[in-house]
Amino acid sequence: MPGRQSAGHRIGPVRDRIVAIVGYDRAELLDIACITTTLGMANHMGARRPYRAVVATPGGRPIELHSGLTLGGQQSLERLSGPLDTLIVAGGLGHEDAAADLRLVGHVRRLAVLTRRVASVCTGANVLAAAGLLDGRRVTTHWAFADGIAARYPKVTVDPEPIYIRDGNVATSGGVTSALDLALAFVEEDHGADVARRVSRHLVTYLQRPGSQAQMSIFTAAPPPDNDIVRRMVDYVASHLDEDLSTASLAAHAGIGQRHLNRLFTHHTGQSAGQYVRRARAEAAANLLTSTSLPVAGVARRCGFGSAEALRLAFAQLYGTSPSQYRTTQGRRSAR
Repeated sequence: MPGRQSAGHRIGPVRDRIVAIVGYDRAELLDIACITTTLGMANHMGARRPYRAVVATPGGRPIELHSGLTLGGQQSLERLSGPLDTLIVAGGLGHEDAAADLRLVGHVRRLAVLTRRVASVCTGANVLAAAGLLDGRRVTTHWAFADGIAARYPKVTVDPEPIYIRDGNVATSGGVTSALDLALAFVEEDHGADVARRVSRHLVTYLQRPGSQAQMSIFTAAPPPDNDIVRRMVDYVASHLDEDLSTASLAAHAGIGQRHLNRLFTHHTGQSAGQYVRRARAEAAANLLTSTSLPVAGVARRCGFGSAEALRLAFAQLYGTSPSQYRTTQGRRSAR
């Protein structure tokens, strides 16, 4: 029976927060290390109930990581029992084989019953979905694999945009380094904002990116490679954020009609020209809010928003928070 603890091997005193990280062949090392390093740093920063992280693998054997390194398993997944504080399934290019492994998936399902909080990093969501743990939930995963997981599990609502999503006691995260954001969110939930802040300072990272923040930034995504007009307009937008970037103005610069410009942008970026400009301005504003001491109104002007209120509305739509709250939670990295 899944709930019978006597069938497994208990791994630590109840006072510790036992965090089991499920690994398998061709898992991603960063998915695991971001979790273990963050939780270990929280212990160092004085967490009231320390975390005890354990890597559980099939048979407790070493696993061959995608990077070519070998990681030793600390516990046999088959013998692991609860109670657990958190169960986290790592992602990696081996996720499809892991999701097809009925024994591995069965033990993940068994352990979920014994766990306060269940989570996945990146493509680890595929394993949770195979175990039926994501049915009826809204989840995220790495944007490049979201469509495939959504097609295989129609009962799961897959949103590839956010960095992480919390739905009840299940949390899923996007790309590889989102494990850091997920772990920091857990630290803040378990030990408070002060401990999470000190952990992030020692890790030299953001305190915590909002879970609703997009995985792929306009400014880090590759420009459209196969359309010169869209590429030129993307470059123009990035360098003229505080100028007139209306669809009419962009169409005039491109030498084409507005309807044709919108068709090109929708086909090559998935957004209309106006939507692209709005997101580009919001992302630029997010960077200024965390890297300068400009007042919100000044940030709005520099990024082409007509007012601080227009910036607030854009932030609410893209990040689910206000500019001032975003600045508070992210902290100012430097003053210019």
